[in-house]
Amino acid sequence: QVQLVESGGGLVQAGGSLRLTCEASGRTVTSGAVGWLRQAPGKDREFVAAINWYLGFTNYGDSVKGRFTISKDNAKNTVYLQMYNVKPEDTAVYYCASTRQGLTPDPGLYNYWGQGTQVTVSS
Repeated sequence: QVQLVESGGGLVQAGGSLRLTCEASGRTVTSGAVGWLRQAPGKDREFVAAINWYLGFTNYGDSVKGRFTISKDNAKNTVYLQMYNVKPEDTAVYYCASTRQGLTPDPGLYNYWGQGTQVTVSS
């Protein structure tokens, strides 16, 4: 089993930056990918970004392309989400999750999830 713990959420003004951290432990995810997904109140979970744990290939949701960057540090078993030029519509609980289905944008194909971290963007 994989354990994932997110941190780094908080309150940020529109146009600002924030970095989220996901620390992985337990069984490794080297054969799969780690993604960031988010859920705003009253909305379905939305794919944000994913990164292949071993090769480093990435995939981004359309709403964050060009503004967010996903990266990893294998030595620290950590995945980051650097958020730039945030917007009020980025307000959500952000989850780190793992999958063996490549860089899939389907939240239903992620099988291990962290507890989430709240990001609130003020206008």
